[in-house]
Amino acid sequence: MPSGAPLDDDLTQAVTTVFDRGRAMVRHLRKSRLVVTAGVDQGRDVVLDKPRMTGGRSTVNDICLSDKAVSGTHFEILAEENGFRLRDLDSTNGTFVGDLRIKDIYLRPGTRFRVGHSELSFVPQDDFVDIPLSDSDLFGELIGGSVRMREIFALLEKIAPTDLRVLITGETGTGKEMVARALHQASPRRDRPLVVLDCGAIPRELTESTLFGHEKGAFTGAVQQHRGVFEQAQGGTLLLDEIGELPLELQPKLLRVLENQELKRVGGDRVIKIDVRVLAATHRDLRLMVSAGTFREDLYFRLSVITVELPPLRERREDIPRLAEHFLRPIAARRKMNMSFSAEALRLLSSHPLPGNVRELRNIVERAAALCDGPVIERRDILFHRDGWPRLPGLTLPPVPAGVSREKDGRTLSLCIERGLEFKEAKQRVVDAFELAYLQDLLERNGANITRSAAEAGLTRYHLRELLKRHNLAGRCQED
Repeated sequence: MPSGAPLDDDLTQAVTTVFDRGRAMVRHLRKSRLVVTAGVDQGRDVVLDKPRMTGGRSTVNDICLSDKAVSGTHFEILAEENGFRLRDLDSTNGTFVGDLRIKDIYLRPGTRFRVGHSELSFVPQDDFVDIPLSDSDLFGELIGGSVRMREIFALLEKIAPTDLRVLITGETGTGKEMVARALHQASPRRDRPLVVLDCGAIPRELTESTLFGHEKGAFTGAVQQHRGVFEQAQGGTLLLDEIGELPLELQPKLLRVLENQELKRVGGDRVIKIDVRVLAATHRDLRLMVSAGTFREDLYFRLSVITVELPPLRERREDIPRLAEHFLRPIAARRKMNMSFSAEALRLLSSHPLPGNVRELRNIVERAAALCDGPVIERRDILFHRDGWPRLPGLTLPPVPAGVSREKDGRTLSLCIERGLEFKEAKQRVVDAFELAYLQDLLERNGANITRSAAEAGLTRYHLRELLKRHNLAGRCQED
C-alpha cells in the first residue's frame, strides 16, 4: 500500500463514480496539472486528464522532460478512487519528495517532487473529464459488469467500427486476444479474415517470412511461394500478439509496411498493396522497452493510436463469480446436468489473487468440475497450488528428483504436457509454471532481496516487482 494516504478532501479525490439505483452510470476524472518549478523545463505546464500518465525523457511519455538526469520512463501518475498516485518506475536516479526517496505515494494538493534535476508541483483543478461507461456488461464474448470493464467496453464500442490501430495491454491471461476478436467481430471487416500471429512463438529466422511471405527459392528450404500473415489477412484484421517479442532488427520493416500499406515478399521485388487493420497485444510495458532501447519509439507510436489496458482480475473481483459460472456452463451442458458453485466456493475464488487471471480461473473451474462429487462445486473442490508448484490441468510438475541438491545444482523442472492442447495454451501453461518456480527459487537464494534478485535475473527492479505481483509473491520481498 503506498504511503501518504489522501486526506478526506475533495481536491484529493481523483475519480468519482456516479450511481443510479445502485448501478454505476458515469465516472468523473478530476483534471490536474503538473508544473515544472525548477530545471531545464521550468515553467512547463502539463494537464493530467487520463487515468494513467507517464513521465520521463522519452517522447513516448505523456509528460516529456528534457532533463538528462531523468530516466527514459521515470514515473507514472495514476488517477484512482483513493486519489492521485505517484509511482517511481525503477528510475536510475530516483524520485524524491523533500529528502525522501519514494517508490509509491499519494499526492496532495501542492505536493512537490523531484526527478533528476527537475522539480514538479502537483496542482488539482476544479474541472472534470467524464469517462463514459457502457450500458452493457458484454462486448462480444467479453464479460464484465465491473466499472473498469464497462469503461473499456464503452471505448471498444467507439473504436470497433473504425480502422484505428489498437495496442492491447495487460497481464498474462487477462483476455487480450479476446478483445481483438471482439473488435474484429464488431467491425465492418467481420466477414473478412482475422489472422492471429504470436510473435513470441516463431523461430527468429522465420519471422520475416511469416510476416511478409517469401518467393520460391528465396532461401534454403523455400520450395514454394508463401503468403505472409499480412496477405492472409487481406481486407480483414491482423493481431500481432506479444508484439514485444518481435526482434529489433525486423521492427523497421514492420514500420514501413504500416506506413506505406504495402510490402515485398522475401526474395521478391513485386510491391503488394495491403488493406489490413492491425491490432497489437503485449503483456510487456512497451514504454519501458522503448526507454531500454529494445523497442522502436516510432513503431510504438504507429501501433498505439488507441491503447486498451486490461485490468487483472484482482482489480475487478466482482466479475469473478459471473466468469466462473460462465466457464461452468458448457461443462454442465456436456454432462447434461445442472451444475453450480456453493457460496463458500465462490467466496474462495473471489478472494484468491489469481495471478494467471481469466485463464487461470477457467483452468480452476475445469479442474473443480472434474473433482466435485455432485452437481455443486464446494470449497474443497477448489485447488490453487500445491507445495509452491502450479496445479494446472494438462501440466504435471514432478518433485525434485532424489539426490539433487537445490543449493548446488538448482531446481530441475520436468514438464509433461497433455495432448490435444493448442500450442499457445500449452506454451502459456509452461511459461506460467516456469515463472513461478524460477521466482520462488530466485527469492530464496537472495534472501527475498529485490535488488540482488533483479541483478541475478538480469531484470530491472520494476519488471521483477511486476512479475512478483502477478504470481502473488510480492509480500515475501524486501527492499534495500
